[in-house]
Order: sequence, then structure tokens, then C-alpha cells
Amino acid sequence: MFGRGGKTGGARIEPRLNWRDESAGYDLRADPADRPSAGRRTMNASRPASRSKRTGRPRRSLLGGLVYWGFVLSIWGLVSLAALIAYNASQLPPIDQLAVPKRPPNIAVLADDGSLIANRGDTGGPAVRLIDLPPYLPKAFVAIEDRRFYEHFGIDPVGVSRALLRDVTGARDIEGGSTLTQQLAKNLFLTRERTLSRKIQEAILALWLERRYSKDQILELYLNRVYFGSGAYGVEAAAQKYFGKSARFVTLSEAALLAGLMKSPTKLAPNRNLAGANERAALVITAMAEQGHISEAMAKLALANPAQVKRDKSAGSINYAADYVMDALDDTVGAIDEDIVVTTTIDLKKQAEAERALTDELNQKGGKFGVEQGALVALDPTGAIKAMVGGRNYADSQFNRAVAAKRQPGSSFKPFVYLAALEKGLTPDTVREDAPISVKGWSPENYSREYFGPVTLTKALSLSLNTVAVRLGLEVGPKAVVAVAHRLGISSDLEAVPSIALGSSEVTPLEMVSAYAAFANGGVGVQPHVITRVRTAGGKQLYVRRNANFGRVIDPQYLAMMNGMMQETLLTGTARKAELPGWQAAGKTGTSQEWRDAWFIGYTSYLVAGVWLGNDDGSPTKKVSGGNLPVEIWSRFMKAAHQGVPVAGLPLGAWRNGEAPKPGAPLLPPLDLTGAQGPTPPSGGRGGLAPQAGAPRGLVPPPAPAPGPRAAPAPAAVSAPIPPAPIPNPGAGAARDRGLINKLLGTL
Repeated sequence: MFGRGGKTGGARIEPRLNWRDESAGYDLRADPADRPSAGRRTMNASRPASRSKRTGRPRRSLLGGLVYWGFVLSIWGLVSLAALIAYNASQLPPIDQLAVPKRPPNIAVLADDGSLIANRGDTGGPAVRLIDLPPYLPKAFVAIEDRRFYEHFGIDPVGVSRALLRDVTGARDIEGGSTLTQQLAKNLFLTRERTLSRKIQEAILALWLERRYSKDQILELYLNRVYFGSGAYGVEAAAQKYFGKSARFVTLSEAALLAGLMKSPTKLAPNRNLAGANERAALVITAMAEQGHISEAMAKLALANPAQVKRDKSAGSINYAADYVMDALDDTVGAIDEDIVVTTTIDLKKQAEAERALTDELNQKGGKFGVEQGALVALDPTGAIKAMVGGRNYADSQFNRAVAAKRQPGSSFKPFVYLAALEKGLTPDTVREDAPISVKGWSPENYSREYFGPVTLTKALSLSLNTVAVRLGLEVGPKAVVAVAHRLGISSDLEAVPSIALGSSEVTPLEMVSAYAAFANGGVGVQPHVITRVRTAGGKQLYVRRNANFGRVIDPQYLAMMNGMMQETLLTGTARKAELPGWQAAGKTGTSQEWRDAWFIGYTSYLVAGVWLGNDDGSPTKKVSGGNLPVEIWSRFMKAAHQGVPVAGLPLGAWRNGEAPKPGAPLLPPLDLTGAQGPTPPSGGRGGLAPQAGAPRGLVPPPAPAPGPRAAPAPAAVSAPIPPAPIPNPGAGAARDRGLINKLLGTL
């Protein structure tokens, strides 16, 4: 067995490896004959290389190693991915507590005829049902955003692979990798950050949505939540913003444009980039035809008639009114947690006419007269706001000057002075001296710096003579003037100082117009209001306005006197440029110191309107007075507003014969307007504050402490604005000797 020894007498010989004596013939080396040949040696010589020198185990091939390590790495990858998914899932609310967040409520603001004025709220429009939309609208989104929407389970492996291939090759693809369900999940629950963590959470939530909702429900949620650019969330808001119509009525080309916005809502918003939006819409239409959603003929027609964007209502003056509605809504219904519909008093036709009258006049003459801004507000005699323009351009400035800008009213404040004087026993025929006057160093002058001597109160008011107004204010007392103004509806603080007679305290246009409404409606104090009804989108009524007012604030006989005097302002006085053919109208102009503010407030039995012009920084204009640009704007607006309205006269009465209307009589009695034209206007200056060198801007001496505004009485709900009883007559039965007062005033 070992060498050549063979057997040795039957005795077992154990091999020893340390024998050194080779004489015994025990040679363990192989017989040369048994050794392999050179060729075999060469072949066998490679065998040891396939074994590990240390262990002697066979080594793997390169391919086998790659397979082995690929398998190991894939196992670890799956484990890591599972851990990553589990971690990100743990950052989400528990599935059993997960719910689709409630859509922010939308406030639809309607005009008095039910037309939509604006949508307010975070979304910009109400939600719509999928069943109410034209079939091609949702199909457009499916075609361009997720063609396998009705086949996948929330995540589309084909779409993901296509997106990855596109990223690797740089190819252009009109469809993204995220499904509509994933996009909805992102919009409902996640932020817009682009991270792996967010994508994992997006996929988890997409699976949950698919399990919880049907495909149509998911598509409806998607269409009502996604962003369409320019502040529009949801397809209804987008259709209203870009096309001026409901999503229920969009055309195929308009639907394709909306679907195409999903790629880049801000960049492709059609009110900024109509060409880009229509180019993308063409791709949508092509995709719809290729996928069989529309016929080839429909596609050709839509491509030949691309969508056109309507004028954006969000930049129009109507938004001043809509903003005012939102401010008033907080006090009307409180917190809102569902879509609501607010019906207002706004007349869209009057609103459009008011905007045109103001902006056209400023565009044509604003530069010449150095005036940049203006406001116009109009009420009916009950206090319902019919038009409100708070500035020259809403897109440039959302500050509502009609309700928030406090400016000096100038001579437009004088009717409160004259009413206070009438209540003290004076009449329109009372004579006062128009002559220079000085009050503790303050010397107001007439607009023209000319004086007429003894004049009636009617003439003094129509020509807006400052010296007479100041004398009357001192005669009745500044506190009495302030009390009258507050009683008629002025809510701002007024300083009871001599200069109050010339409108030195600041007020808003809405306050002034509201106070003048009492002259138009028969002496009733009104609450300016814009909301008539509030209901939910489902029809549940939340609020209905009842006719409410502050009761009688002007005695009928004084009302008749005031209307007769202020009518002369348009016939023979500072507003004789006013034109309103066939209608009996009255009003008052006003110009503040250094031409900073120009006013005209005028009224008929049908409508009360006020115009203010000036500059936001208070800088002087180039001699804009109440008798020029404001009167022109007022006339243009009132002509349009009275078209087709039956003529009715102002409540005048017969005060000279003591036949004053009795309390409870009709507030707007019919009046024969035959021969109502006044005499030829006399020459003379117009009222207002004349610029005075060195005079302080406020025109007032060091002010005395002013009393706070009179608290307005609580509104009472009544069926019609008829006062229950006359107000007390402060001057009735008071025989007063005014000779001494006149003499004293004449020496001031």
C-alpha cells in the first residue's frame, strides 16, 4: 500500500512519517511509473488554484458572486425599504383616525338680482359635483394627468417606470408619473416639499384613498381641491375666474385649458400667458382624441376655436363692494364653517356706471387737475348701498376710500350747521351778514374773497358763503352742530370748535351720504347696509334683514326748508353744472383747505350719491373744487342711474304757511315738477374754504375738548321706514330776541 514493500509476513506495520532510515525499503515516494505525464501534470497543476489555500474550499465564479451579492443586497434593500415605509407611516395619523380635511368654506356674494359679484374665501369658488360637469371636463384631466386612472390601485407602476425612463433619457413626456390619487393625497394631507419622505407618505395615503373612496369620488375631490393659478382652488373657481362662467358650462377647449394648467398653474395661468395655456390645451385635446375620449371631429373643432379669457372681475371696482360685504358679514352671521351665499343690495348696472363715471373723469382730467384718487358711493333712501367705488383702480390699491378714508368734508358739512340753525328758530328767509369775520385770530374767507353783505340763509347756503356758516355755527354753538351731525348718521368724532362749521373734522364718504339720506327720505335716519340675506349652499336661511332705521331725525317742517335751500345749490349755486333733466335734486358741494379734498353729495327721492376726489398723501390738487369734477362725475352717474325710473319729487312741504307735513305722512309725496326751473344764476363766488397763507391745515384754532359721538339708538325692526313720532322741536314757541346776537356777530 505504501511504496514497494508489499506484505511483510502478515504483521501489521504502522506507517511512520519520521523514518529517516531508508534502507528498510519503505520509500513513501510515488513510483515514477505511477506519476502523471507532462500533459496531465499541466492539466492537474491548475486544480490547486480553484481551492482556497487556507480552507481548501472551491472558489465561486465571478457571475456566481454577482448573483449571490445581488441577492443579499436586495434582501437588505427590502428590509431597509420596509423600515423606511414603516417609519414614514408612523409619522402619519393612525389610519382609523385619518379623514379627508374639510374644504375651506366659500362665500358667494350676489347682487340684488342674484348675479354673482365675487367669491370670497380660501378657495375662490364653491365645490361642484362630478355629475353636474360636462363629461369631457373630467376626461381631460384623466387624459393628460393619469390615463390609467381607472385601472391602477392608487400607484401606477407603469407611470412610475415611464417617469424614471424620461428622467434618465431626458425625453419629453406630457404625462407625469404621479397618479391623480397621489396628487390628491398631496393636496389634502401633505406639504409641497420635494423629498423622498413626502413621496413615500404620498403613496401610503394614495393607497388609503383608493381603499376608502370610489374612483369617481376621488376624481370629484381632486377637481374641487387642486390649484389652478391666480388664487383659484377648484375647477369652479378657475372657470369663474378665467371664463366668467360656471364649470358646468365650459366648452371642450376651455376644459382642455383647465386640465393643462396642472403642469404649471402659475406659469400657464391664462390671464398672464394665454398663448402658453392654449399650447398646452392643444396637447390635452390630442391626448383625449388618441385615448378615445372625444371624436376626431370634436378635436378638430376645439383646436380651431381655442379658449379665450374673459375680463378678470377680480380687478374691477366691484371688489370694493365685495370686501365691504365680507367686513359686514362678520357682524351678521359670525363664524362660517360651510359654503354660504350672501345676497346684497348692490345693483351691478349702477356699480358699472359709477366705476365708468369716476375712472373716465380721472383718466381724462386727473393729470391736469393734479388729482389721483376718488370714491363714489350711492344709497337708496332706505340706506341700501347700490354702488360703491373705493378708488381709481382696485388692482393697484385695495384700500376702500368710500368707507375707510377720513377726509375733511369742507362745505359739504354745512347742511348740519343750517339744520341746527333752523331748529333754533331761523328760517330760509332769515338774513345774516356776509362780511369778514375773525374768531380768536382765525379769519375764514369766502372762496372768491368777495362778500355780499346781508343775504338770506338760502342764498348763503346755495353760494356756500363761509362767513355766514361760521356766524351760524357760533350762534347755535359748535356742540349743537356736532349733535345734529351725529343724529343724522355721522359716527366719526367731531371737534366742537368754531371751524366745525366749515367741515374741519374728518369723516368718510359713506358717513356723509348716509347722513344726507334723511333729507331724501322724509327725515328718517338710516343704517347704511349691504347684506339682505344669508343662506347656506343647501338653502338653509341664516339671516334676513328686516327694515330697520333710527326713526325720525329731522322734523318735517325743517326737512322742507332744508330741501328747498339745497335745491337752490343745483339751480343757482355752486353746483349749477349738475344736470339731471326732469328730476328734482338737491345737494351740497365742498372743498377743503388748499384744495386737498373736493366733494359733492346730491340726492333725489330715488337715490343719494356722494363723490370725493383727492390724493392719498393729502397733497393739494390743482384747484379741484366740489363744483367742478365731483359735480361732473355725479351728474354722469345719476343720469345713467335714473334711466327708466318714474319721476318723483323731493319731500318739500309748505313751511311758509305753517302747513308742515304731519308725522306718519308719506315720505315721498308726489310733486308737480312743472315750472320747477330756477331763476338765472347770479354772479358771485362759490363756497368752500379759500386758501389762506399761513393758516394751519385743519383750519382750526387750538381745539377744545370734543365730546364723543352720540350713541346711535338701537335699530328697531319695522315694516317700513316711517317714524313713530316727530322729534322735539327745540325752537318751537321760543320767542327770542336775536338783535343783540346779530349785533355781536356783526362786530366779530
